[in-house]
Amino acid sequence: MTKGPGAPAAAHPGRPVAAAPSTPGIWNIANVLTMVRVLLVPVFVALLFAGGGHDPKWRSVAWASFAIAMITDLFDGELARRKGLVTDFGKIADPIADKAIMGSALIGLSLLGDLPWWVTAVILARELGITLMRFWVIRYGVIPASRGGKLKTLTQGTAVGMYVLDLTGWLATGRAVLMGLAVLLTVGTALDYIGQALRLRREGRTAARAGR
Repeated sequence: MTKGPGAPAAAHPGRPVAAAPSTPGIWNIANVLTMVRVLLVPVFVALLFAGGGHDPKWRSVAWASFAIAMITDLFDGELARRKGLVTDFGKIADPIADKAIMGSALIGLSLLGDLPWWVTAVILARELGITLMRFWVIRYGVIPASRGGKLKTLTQGTAVGMYVLDLTGWLATGRAVLMGLAVLLTVGTALDYIGQALRLRREGRTAARAGR
């Protein structure tokens, strides 16, 4: 029987027609959290250097802003994946926000004389190098975040947060030990990612030659 005007297009009456997946807009909760983290960077820097940079009260407030930024980092990516809110903006802005808040904290602490410059140099060189390396091999595939990388991020954030606070005694010793662990994880995970990148590139080039 020929369908008349206005008849449903579904081939099977009674079966619901699947709606086409919608593209998430830029104004979603995951991207908002990322933008909050970006906006917190200048606020954190101002608080870190307030009162000459060594006022315990201001340092506590600076720590609170840093902690909020780290918490948003934990939630925005997870929300984007679980709720289907992954956008091109988020893919670019999220890593920029992460490195901006961590980089400003490391450089600020070194400028204040609280953190050795070599620690800041090692961590920032690793973060920049791995980011560039990901772009280098992106045509062959994506290097996923490893458990070691996630542990590195957590350890770094905790250690840096402890340096932002004006700690003394055994707590000051504890943060130095934790920062040492963070540096070891920073270097170790960098070597692991380099190995993955070289392997991914080698396999990709081999597959490309085989397909010719």
